[in-house]
Amino acid sequence: MSPPEAAPSIDPLVPLRERVVRALRAALGDDAGDADPALHRSQHAHYQADAALALAKRLKRNPREVAGAVAAQLPADEVIAAVEVSGPGFLNITLRPAFLAGLLGRMRADAEDRLGVPRVAAADKDTVVIDYSGPNIAKEMHVGHLRSTIIGDSLARLLEWQGHAVIRRNHVGDWGTPFGMLIEHLIDVRAAGAEASVRELGAFYRDARAKFDGDPAFADRARQRVVLLQSGDAETLGYWRRLVDVSVEHAEELYAALGVMLRAEDVVGESAYNKLLPAVVDDLTRAGLARESEGAMCVFPPGFTGREGEPVPLIIRKQEGGYTYATTDLAALRERVAELHATRVVYVVGAPQAQHLAMVFAVARLAGWVGDRTRLEHVAFGSVLGPDKKMLKTRAGDSVSLAELVREAIARATEAVVEKSPELPAADRDRIANAGARLGAGAGAAPGRARSCRRDVAAAPYLRVPLRRRHDVHGLLRGVPGAEVRGTDARVAAGALGHHGARAGTGAGPAGDRGARADVALTRASPFRASAACAGPTRGT
Repeated sequence: MSPPEAAPSIDPLVPLRERVVRALRAALGDDAGDADPALHRSQHAHYQADAALALAKRLKRNPREVAGAVAAQLPADEVIAAVEVSGPGFLNITLRPAFLAGLLGRMRADAEDRLGVPRVAAADKDTVVIDYSGPNIAKEMHVGHLRSTIIGDSLARLLEWQGHAVIRRNHVGDWGTPFGMLIEHLIDVRAAGAEASVRELGAFYRDARAKFDGDPAFADRARQRVVLLQSGDAETLGYWRRLVDVSVEHAEELYAALGVMLRAEDVVGESAYNKLLPAVVDDLTRAGLARESEGAMCVFPPGFTGREGEPVPLIIRKQEGGYTYATTDLAALRERVAELHATRVVYVVGAPQAQHLAMVFAVARLAGWVGDRTRLEHVAFGSVLGPDKKMLKTRAGDSVSLAELVREAIARATEAVVEKSPELPAADRDRIANAGARLGAGAGAAPGRARSCRRDVAAAPYLRVPLRRRHDVHGLLRGVPGAEVRGTDARVAAGALGHHGARAGTGAGPAGDRGARADVALTRASPFRASAACAGPTRGT
């Protein structure tokens, strides 16, 4: 028995792309080759196709002439209403309202309330571990943490919606030498009866750092405390756990305010892998992959060279015997594949970590810990810079507090909503203001935007625009047999219709292992795409 036919896609790009590809071949024959139609959204029509420009350059022909020949092969039909040659050779394509109404009708009629979006087939279902957010313990989260947090959570939601099994991992920085000074400072503030100050994480960290830099006796105590921590001293571990708990509570409050789905149980920090680190070094050494170099144990994966062509090492044990971020990342990756049975691991980490992660991926594959069928991906993003054009550092004390940003965003959004729509009930006002604050906080720190995050909270009143779009959607839904247009349906449809709706994207530029890209189907350019404004640091900020 043949398998049942898949339901036709609700993405208008699918039938449109098929038509443009056929038109290219009909107009240009073999010269069209496998040309990409280059379809994307347009301000002047539903879609714009740019294929004629690239083909004209290759064929040494006038691009408007090529575009005209292709347009002649795109007659009006049940999908296309009109095609117009524009500018130097663009094709502006307008779709039929009845076609869009049919898609909306299918979305509305979906019995599973999935707007017609199918789940992945069982054979294509992945177990996906997504590593994102990752703030450092005992440091206040700042605006730089937005990108990893928002991009990662958006991808996790999209993959879950598709039907994949998603495991969130918040790889917090909860171990290392700074905890010596932090624990000693905690002991001091407890002795002074001021333990409540530990909840002011930003000030707590800066005060500890100032004492470490300015008081040699305190610095000696801090170094001794590191030794006690690493040796498993029970009292010291109790202080450390107190710092971890306060920091996780701080992060959870911010995640809740931002609508992020990370929970305390998703926190698996660096310390969780401490017992696995010796085996990482021993196993790589026995496999002949690790060797000593200038007193340190290193792996030299092929393909990574410096400016002078010298091989670049991935250091897994330092000269003095300490382990590195690379050792921890290798242990985490090994555990995610072997114990969590991940078939896809996604790291939402800043672009400066691209080479580090690529080397970790390469070493894990060389060691046989990750097979060829497991996908490793780095979803990279740019750094959030301060007014001095440098990366934000908590230690400096001048980074924008994320908690402060969220509070101010909500206050300004509420003020804007009250000013623009004073008649709104309080519940609606608060709901719109909170949504606007989330949108503004995320969009203000989006990749490629240098302006202050605070400016974007003014977006809140414009969240009412989709309510007005219902009038546009009513006209389309009237073409759906048996459609009873209700307010909620119109709002959903208005948000789905890209031509009438706002445009937003994840902004994530996945570029990872073996040139793989995060192929989340719902983030493709489409009027029906599910997307989120992106709003981050690299590990160790």
